[in-house]
Amino acid sequence: MAELNIKERQAGDVVILDMGGRITIGEGSVTLRTAIRRLLEEGKKRILLNLAGVGYIDSSGIGELVSSYTAIGKEGGQLKLLNLTQKLQDLLAITKLLTVFDVYESETEALNSYK
Repeated sequence: MAELNIKERQAGDVVILDMGGRITIGEGSVTLRTAIRRLLEEGKKRILLNLAGVGYIDSSGIGELVSSYTAIGKEGGQLKLLNLTQKLQDLLAITKLLTVFDVYESETEALNSYK
């Protein structure tokens, strides 16, 4: 399960990316970057990353999350995170990124926050 799988679905004007696998240097972070950039090109700027299926993320993956967050913000959009595993939550806490990202445990709550 070295690669990252992304399934895309729409909820109103929010695109939800259900992610499974690993976000690591190489293929995983490139897959995420490609998906985010494509959505921006399509004018989709409200993006919710469902990270429930992500078992591992390395520094390159963290960098890609920050890069995506910045790119979406520059376009006037919003990137939010959903269903962080305990390991991911700890990692974002250590790197102080929990204060940067909007993080939600409930999809309904996350979707309502875009209003």
